[in-house]
Amino acid sequence: MQILWRLFKVFFKLGLFTFGGGYAMLPLLQAEVVKKRGWTDDKELLDLYSIGQCTPGIISINVATFIGYRQAGVKGAVAATLGMVLPSLIIITLIAAVLNRFMYNRYVVYAFSGIRICVVALILDVIYGLWKKGINDYLGAVIFAGALGLLLAFNLSAVWVVVLAGVAGLGLKGRLKA
Repeated sequence: MQILWRLFKVFFKLGLFTFGGGYAMLPLLQAEVVKKRGWTDDKELLDLYSIGQCTPGIISINVATFIGYRQAGVKGAVAATLGMVLPSLIIITLIAAVLNRFMYNRYVVYAFSGIRICVVALILDVIYGLWKKGINDYLGAVIFAGALGLLLAFNLSAVWVVVLAGVAGLGLKGRLKA
């Protein structure tokens, strides 16, 4: 029961302070579940994040569910998922109640402008860290360039790009090691 409460609290805190969606959550998730708790490592977190991207639903909730399941089975998955969802539900309900009153307040607009800039900085920091861990050879750089090219040039769904990158990894890296 203690692990369920801990999972709920950790993911509630993450859900409470995550602005900007799943990508913005990655640095907080990395700090909390990798560095502080040791529930996973950077490589596995990247794998879980990739799977979370490919599965239906919100990335951050998918990742919370995976980590919760790893820690305490189905009950852990439920605890982590509820922890991640509940802050958004509470905040959205409160904002909806007062949105029209404050939506055009210049201070609110300025505050969210600053928060968006901070989220971009957080995402770039995570990208740099993931780059160092994920792209560690020439073939990895080629797969990265191909994936980025597909995203930018053809506006493909991220799911297809992830699947194609996985196939490329199997084809290119698998051949060299076989």
